[in-house]
Amino acid sequence: MHPLSEVSLYLHIPFCQRKCPYCDFNTYAGREGRYAAFAAALAADIEREGLRRGRPPAPTIFLGGGTPTVLAPAQLTQILQAVGRGFAIEPGAEITSEANPGTVDQSRFETLRRLGVNRLSMGVQSFDDDELGFLGRIHNADEPGRAMALARQAGFANINLDLMFGLPGQRPEIWQRTLDRAIGLEPEHLSLYSLTVEPDTPLAAWVSRGQVAEPDPDLAADLYEMACETLAAAGYEHYEISNWARGPLQADGLPRFACRHNLVYWRNGPYLGFGPGAHSSLEGRRWSVGRSVEDYIAGVAAGAAPIDYEETLSPALAMGETMMLGLRLLGVGVGRADFQARFDVDLAEVYADTLDPLRVQGLIEISAARLRLTQRAWLLGNQVFAAFLPDAA
Repeated sequence: MHPLSEVSLYLHIPFCQRKCPYCDFNTYAGREGRYAAFAAALAADIEREGLRRGRPPAPTIFLGGGTPTVLAPAQLTQILQAVGRGFAIEPGAEITSEANPGTVDQSRFETLRRLGVNRLSMGVQSFDDDELGFLGRIHNADEPGRAMALARQAGFANINLDLMFGLPGQRPEIWQRTLDRAIGLEPEHLSLYSLTVEPDTPLAAWVSRGQVAEPDPDLAADLYEMACETLAAAGYEHYEISNWARGPLQADGLPRFACRHNLVYWRNGPYLGFGPGAHSSLEGRRWSVGRSVEDYIAGVAAGAAPIDYEETLSPALAMGETMMLGLRLLGVGVGRADFQARFDVDLAEVYADTLDPLRVQGLIEISAARLRLTQRAWLLGNQVFAAFLPDAA
């Protein structure tokens, strides 16, 4: 196994205090008795895999879930110290932890900061108590402000807030108030997601029984456009379809507080995932870990985390996914020189038959340097992305 030049890390903490009805992530509530065994298994898995690969540098690390902050400070310490033993954490590495405003306190924030975590991503979703109740969140509209204050006191200078729009019957004035309150907390980054009805979730059951209306895509589009205008006026750079960050713009055309870990995904770069259900993509292969917490703990104890899916990417699929992911970056898009260096061919040559129809429809613009979406395409991204995937033909 040859050494890696660098690889980003995703650590999946599959626990929540309560699972939200819209969520289809691999998370579990009511498993507090397994936190310690899981933390020990995750730490062992990370350290062993890192050493097996020659302790490669990690430029970004992301603790997601689930809710990492349900773990005790000692368990978070155990996990992050294992990262440092298995991987070379680069100076200036971006290390993010997700956090729920309802499960944080000063001790957890101080522990995370002491261990090198320098970015927080808080799942706020709304500043309206009725909406929070519908979404099954465990915090109220005032707790994000308290959590932000605690995080700032602990030394965090890079904080993201997640917000959700397109709820059934959502009133524009309530959404505007949520945007205004979020901006008032002065986060460095904001991620906005439209509510989707995922199969096999309580929300899907409510919709199928007629208890809850289907989310209205026209309403969601109007609320998205409202957010674009509001956040631009507040000085946020809209750098990715669902993401805004404070500037100034850097040499690469991205704002200073753009999420560097997610940029690895959008640039189709290498990453290793640890924990039940985590995905990895490395050197033309991708795979995922089995979703069961108990199988994960047992597998690590036996020598390796259980893999439930694996594939080798064809060149056509690797190129198509690089286009699909890169086009999410609104200002910079897909660099033609980067694509040429990676695949030894010009993207305009590979996609000659694809580009002209999209250009005629006003959905893309192409220059000597890059290909990117037009503003008209921001709400039609999936239509554009599908055109670059091998199945599209």
